[in-house]
Amino acid sequence: MGLWASKKRLQQEYGKEFYKDFVRMAGKNFNYVLPLTPDIGESTFKFNFAFTPCYIAWYKAFLSLMMDNKTAVTWIWNINEEMMLLIPRFLLKHYGAKVYLGGFRKKAPAHEINSDQNKLHAYDYKIRYRAIDEHTFEIDFYQCGMKRLCEEQGAAGLFPGVCRIDYLISHYIGCGFCRTKTLGDGDEVCNCRYSTHGHCSWPLEEGLTEKK
Repeated sequence: MGLWASKKRLQQEYGKEFYKDFVRMAGKNFNYVLPLTPDIGESTFKFNFAFTPCYIAWYKAFLSLMMDNKTAVTWIWNINEEMMLLIPRFLLKHYGAKVYLGGFRKKAPAHEINSDQNKLHAYDYKIRYRAIDEHTFEIDFYQCGMKRLCEEQGAAGLFPGVCRIDYLISHYIGCGFCRTKTLGDGDEVCNCRYSTHGHCSWPLEEGLTEKK
């Protein structure tokens, strides 16, 4: 879905042959990395981790087409944005906070306990959770399964840029989000603060490149 959604944008920028080559290489990369992607079970963050083989495949395909690292990561942002734009905005905003953030908030306390007790899959995310008020909560991620798999598959260059996709998602589902640290930037945690009532800036010209 991601490559189809971004087809027009990529063709306008680079041409039809580039797009064909990109799709072919991305497909080859995906077929290679998917069997190497662990199943982390019914994790709170299963949905987040599921995108990892796609990101690796797209990233490596862009690099193989002589795209520089920064531009490749930016195009992965663009592909994600095009996928979000396929969903009617009112549905994103109506269900986003309830399903996306609501799921995090409901499951995070138990996930924190499993993190402390080392009862999670080796590629799962380890967290610390804090409820702030009825609309706001914080999650510190101190282990990232996506980062680990990317490093093992020669795609470490996705970080820290791929971390910024959290801002894109929060913007389109109409939720507040902020963070001053990420594991991808070399910090000890990703200190994420989520709010069901708030605003998150996007796109790049609004200062995303200065955020973690």
